[in-house]
Amino acid sequence: MKLSVPGRVTATAVVAAASLLVGGSIAGAAPAPAVAAAPDIPVSNVKAHLTQLQSIATANGGNRAHGRAGYKASLDYVKAKLDAAGYTTAIQQFTSSSRTGYNLIADWPGGDTNQVVMAGSHLDSVTSGAGINDNGSGSAAVLETALAVSRANHQPTKHLRFAWWGAEELGLVGSRHYVNNLSSANRAKISGYLNFDMIGSPNPGYFVYDDDPAIEKTFKDYFTGLGVPTEIETEGDGRSDHAPFKSAGVPVGGLFTGASRAKTAAQAAKWGGTSGQAFDRCYHSSCDTTSNINDTALDRNSDAVAHAVWELSS
Repeated sequence: MKLSVPGRVTATAVVAAASLLVGGSIAGAAPAPAVAAAPDIPVSNVKAHLTQLQSIATANGGNRAHGRAGYKASLDYVKAKLDAAGYTTAIQQFTSSSRTGYNLIADWPGGDTNQVVMAGSHLDSVTSGAGINDNGSGSAAVLETALAVSRANHQPTKHLRFAWWGAEELGLVGSRHYVNNLSSANRAKISGYLNFDMIGSPNPGYFVYDDDPAIEKTFKDYFTGLGVPTEIETEGDGRSDHAPFKSAGVPVGGLFTGASRAKTAAQAAKWGGTSGQAFDRCYHSSCDTTSNINDTALDRNSDAVAHAVWELSS
């Protein structure tokens, strides 16, 4: 998550409930087609990706920052997984701070390409650490959701596109480059962009972006189904990769579990954790490692990612 630009971070998604209608249908009315429920996203799979990102950082100077070897190795890891799963992947190159940066875009074959649902996260860390919560957590959850689409051979009505952004920590550089290089016609084809930035904070809150009402409702309904209260995300307003999309008129939404702001007593009462302590005490620090993750928050939010992708692309 970008330190000083306003923006939103991640939040969590929803669990779809299916009802059986027994008798009593209106004569002559065909039943509405059932929307397939999203699969459970195994948190163990998401954590395995985080372990790989940690190993990449450890082998490359302790970070995965823009223009550094650890970032490119992270991108290569994600791309290899997607290529093996049947995605059409593309690397978009840009320059920032005299260093080459990369975005990774992955399209799932099929669906109406005039209605594109995108889910994305920034893959870069700051130079001071491995960036496992910020933002390995969002990157791994989006990756595992994309792999779940492949495992299920999901064929949604809308076209699915996933993205991993470079140089977010330098000012949303990668995502802004992507949006600015879209034609107005292609921007208009994106029916929604979902952003996931920091979704496994160790002292977590459950925050939902309040941008597009339909996307917001999808996430809030999901958490209501879990019995988990949510709050509107305010700490990261404008500080993550949804901001360029929103500025271009694309409907956006997302989830977030908190950064350097302190959890209040009221928030600790409803979510657990420690009041008066930051949601993520290791935000932008060297201690943002695989030990800096709350498994329950990561699990809930990863399932929420999948739920929103399935629900909004149907």
